Amino acid sequence: MRYSNSIQFLPQPSHSSVKSITKRIIDILGAIVGLAITAILTIPIAIATFFDDPGPLFYSQIRCGLNGRTFRMWKFRSMIVGADKLKHLVKNEATGYIFKSTEDPRITRVGKFLRRTSLDEFPQFWNVLRGEMSLVGTRPPTPDEVIRYQIHHWQRLRVKPGMTGEWQANGRSSITDFEKIVSMDIDYQRKWSIMYDLSLIFKTIWVVIKKHGAC
Repeated sequence: MRYSNSIQFLPQPSHSSVKSITKRIIDILGAIVGLAITAILTIPIAIATFFDDPGPLFYSQIRCGLNGRTFRMWKFRSMIVGADKLKHLVKNEATGYIFKSTEDPRITRVGKFLRRTSLDEFPQFWNVLRGEMSLVGTRPPTPDEVIRYQIHHWQRLRVKPGMTGEWQANGRSSITDFEKIVSMDIDYQRKWSIMYDLSLIFKTIWVVIKKHGAC
């Protein structure tokens, strides 16, 4: 296994969604609209973040995308400065190769609101515009998670990572079993179509508005 710009395991064919021009056009248009909204949100979020927990407005982390290729994913910061160094002190409530904690003490007061409304993820529209992510796909895992993957887990990386996807639209943080997430990601690949992507986008918007399964 090599580590450079990607984590390589077993070669696997690209999913048809990766080659879809229509999907890419929708991603670009959605990213442009999303970045315009992000620009409007940046000032009030920056002010709230500064008074709540002074520090950087944005947070970035290396994630694994299509076929394990790594990229830098962006978010509005929702945790205290230096939170990554304190991760080992927080109990992981998920099973498998993911990390989740419903009462993570590292999350700031503003961060709780950003996560509950999914506003923390708006900077990822930049990743979508760059082609590193898609509006719909699978959530991008961290390299330390991917290096522990078993062979069948790699199937979820046959598509570009997405800002939303099957399990975000159908459970969000209420789903904490990694094997179930993998199953849902693979099921998404089987059911994929442009219309199905659009249905997941609208369903995600509704889920966020209703705050169902939010952190």
